[in-house]
Amino acid sequence: MLFPTSGFLLFFLVVAAAMAALQTRFTAKKAVLVVASYYFYAQWDWRFCLLLAASSALSYLAGRLIGATADRERRRLVLGIAVALHLGLLGIFKYFDFFVLSANELARMLGMQHELPFLEILLPVGISFFTFHGISYVVDVYRGDVAVCRNPLDMALYMSFFPQLVAGPIVRAAYFLPQLERPSPEPIPIAPALLLILLGLFKKVIVANYLATGLVDPVFAAPTSHGGPDLLLATYGYAVQIYCDFSAYSDMAIALAALLGFRFPANFNQPYRAERLREFWQRWHISLSTWLRDYLYRPLGGNRHGRFKTYRNLLLTMLLGGIWHGAAWKFVVWGALHGGGLAVERMLEPWLGRHCRTLPARIVATLVVFHFVCLAWIFFRAEDFQVAWLYLAGLGQGWSGGLRQAGPLMVGLIALGLAGQFIPDRLFERAAAALGHMPVWGLGATAGIAIAAIGALGPEGVAPFIYFRF
Repeated sequence: MLFPTSGFLLFFLVVAAAMAALQTRFTAKKAVLVVASYYFYAQWDWRFCLLLAASSALSYLAGRLIGATADRERRRLVLGIAVALHLGLLGIFKYFDFFVLSANELARMLGMQHELPFLEILLPVGISFFTFHGISYVVDVYRGDVAVCRNPLDMALYMSFFPQLVAGPIVRAAYFLPQLERPSPEPIPIAPALLLILLGLFKKVIVANYLATGLVDPVFAAPTSHGGPDLLLATYGYAVQIYCDFSAYSDMAIALAALLGFRFPANFNQPYRAERLREFWQRWHISLSTWLRDYLYRPLGGNRHGRFKTYRNLLLTMLLGGIWHGAAWKFVVWGALHGGGLAVERMLEPWLGRHCRTLPARIVATLVVFHFVCLAWIFFRAEDFQVAWLYLAGLGQGWSGGLRQAGPLMVGLIALGLAGQFIPDRLFERAAAALGHMPVWGLGATAGIAIAAIGALGPEGVAPFIYFRF
């Protein structure tokens, strides 16, 4: 069930109506949301619900056991078992066949004939996201950063809440569980939420989908059939596509949660305007980058044990961040590029701090970071490692043919997507304030007309969100 569909609209309207009918019965509202979330998840495959329930039960039980004892060794043992089980479920469903494939390829290189069998397990949608939710909860309970959740209904809702279930953002238990203790006294921000939904629909249905079908997919499917200009524009196109696709989901998830009375943190903040690679990760998929920082980079030692261990920790963190995105060597390379880039940037920080203060130097820094990110996106998007190398080779030759695949519409959408990285935040706030003066029926009518217009202008069909596969 995809957000920009009539089926989801009907589903959400039914859920919103049920929430409104329950008025002040907060426990009943939470129960309705749990049932709705499992129904939402079951639309992909009802068997996935069993895995989600098992992950939720594991997190709840581990939290209770950790909270029930003051013995440090026993708490650490429970934490270790819970994290291992979470990672074990993720490993079996997401990485087992990848490791088998890699082992079989190594065996063939060594002249061995025997091959390990594949399990060929269907990958549950969003397993990486709800697994990280579960891990962060038990770790935070162990650290004392969040109170033990004693209500199984609250844990079930935290793990399954449908706006963020399949593609994030990764909402910390310390941020979300307190919202389940009592209803928020703040009024529902209808106008900002509707504006976020419209913005998300435009980015997904218009920008991301047109770039995918008209430029990115054809060029990446056959890079040797296209010249350098098309390859370069398709690289820029994918940078804009993945940003618009993923930030659109985050925008709509934040807005839908707000309409149901809950708050989510921002997940994107104009990442392509970053002047440092570190800043890019402070602006891109913020919930994942902060998760990797707090639950991986800092436990590894962070920057506390000298320069070389800091570089090692950056590389390991981003390598594992790459593998989190998918079971393929191309994601390992993508993570290695970002980890190595962060390490080199940290190494050069004193020089950069002295020489990148003027406006021209800052512009150059932004262009360098953007093109480095685009280089890494080639490995992220390519079908496999070999296609990525063919793509890079094509960028170095055949520049005389001009643009063939990338027409004016594609160039215009790329320019629009990049220009959007520099729009002041106050423009959104002013637009939301202007809409806020309208009556509810006027807001609904305006949103309905805008949604219909976006649907009419977009290409036929709705492509799945890119991050559903992770």
